[in-house]
Amino acid sequence: MGLTKTEIFTEEQNQMAALLKAMAHPARIAILQRILKSNTCICGDLVEELGLAQATISQHLKELKNAGIIQGTIEGVSICYCIEPKTWKLLQTQLGHFFASYKGEQNCC
Repeated sequence: MGLTKTEIFTEEQNQMAALLKAMAHPARIAILQRILKSNTCICGDLVEELGLAQATISQHLKELKNAGIIQGTIEGVSICYCIEPKTWKLLQTQLGHFFASYKGEQNCC
C-alpha cells in the first residue's frame, strides 16, 4: 500500500486525522478518560488503575503528548499529565463541526 498523499488534503483534515490517530487505541482512550475524570493532572496512578505495565502506559502517554493532546510537567521524580486545553478545544470544535455536518437524509442507500 502506498503512502498517503497528505498534501492533497486540507490542513484541518490532516490535523484532525493526526489527532484521531493518536487517540485510536483503547488504552489511550482510557488514559484520557481517567485524566478527564480527575479534572486535574495525574501523576502515576495509571498503572494500578488500567492494569497495564508501566512501559506500556509510558508509550501511550508519549504518543498522546507528541500529538499535543496532553501535556506533562515534571514534579519531583514523576511526570504529571493533564489535557492540553488548546488542542482539546480544537479537537472538540473540529469533531463537533464534522458530526453536525450530517443532515440525516432518510432517502439514502
